[in-house]
Amino acid sequence: MEAYYNYIKALHLIFVVTWFAGLFYIPRLFIYHIEALEKPSPDREILANQLRLMTRRLWKIITWPSAILCTFFAAWLLLLMPGWLSQPWMHVKLTFVLLLFIYHLRTHQIYRQLQKDEARYTSNYMRIWNEGATLVLFAVTFLVILKNAVNWIYGLAGLILLAILLMLGIRLYKRIRDKNPEA
Repeated sequence: MEAYYNYIKALHLIFVVTWFAGLFYIPRLFIYHIEALEKPSPDREILANQLRLMTRRLWKIITWPSAILCTFFAAWLLLLMPGWLSQPWMHVKLTFVLLLFIYHLRTHQIYRQLQKDEARYTSNYMRIWNEGATLVLFAVTFLVILKNAVNWIYGLAGLILLAILLMLGIRLYKRIRDKNPEA
């Protein structure tokens, strides 16, 4: 089976990329859907119908299957390389993967609400929500490349700094958008 290791790793990475693509794009569709629900008829109905369709296709055809296949190939890699489970960086990585699944499942709840045109959050909240997957991606990528959980304090400080920069970017975008709605 070790002869297939690189093929399995490649498939795992492909599905990591497609899973994250779905997790990055779906909150953007949520933002558009929430804003469409604030429009007058008939724009509201036309846009909401189209966004429900786009969101359903993204979520069911790309994001969920990618999450499942990513996990399948990751488990297969761990079966081939069981020693990884004894390494501290892998424990931290798996913690972030668990957080990613929690994020995914919470996003699924929001997806189900918006499929019924129930907007329980503002579009600004969804802009902030959109950055959750970004933070996990940064953390996991650095852990996998550096394979070092010892300097977790520096990593945590970096994640906090990244989160602050993302929030400042969201605020700046909101100001620009409030001044120019076409932006």
